[in-house]
Amino acid sequence: MPELPEVETVRRGIAPHLTGQTVTGIIVRQPRLRWPVPAALAATLPGQMIRRVERRAKYLLLRTDAGTALFHLGMTGRLRILPAATPLQKHDHVDVLLADGHCLRFNDSRRFGSIVVWPAARA
Repeated sequence: MPELPEVETVRRGIAPHLTGQTVTGIIVRQPRLRWPVPAALAATLPGQMIRRVERRAKYLLLRTDAGTALFHLGMTGRLRILPAATPLQKHDHVDVLLADGHCLRFNDSRRFGSIVVWPAARA
């Protein structure tokens, strides 16, 4: 399982690519991760600007005005910024599509990672 320094390194790597970007869509290929990917993800994030990328403990938080998406990498999870047209690899479970043509791709071979959505009132 990634430790805090590794999670912070991921946050620092993805934050410059995500902050200020507008989410244009969500593609969920495998909704059964550690916890099921909430249906609210596809309803909440598209059209939202990512205001900040933060870390709280081992969670990565994508803050928007509508709420917060939480990512937990679990034991084998990875988040990558890629051109949206990049061919899929095995275990690519979720894409957060961005207005600039890139995506945040969540890959987890063991499916111990998770994605949760908090409404803005709880964020």
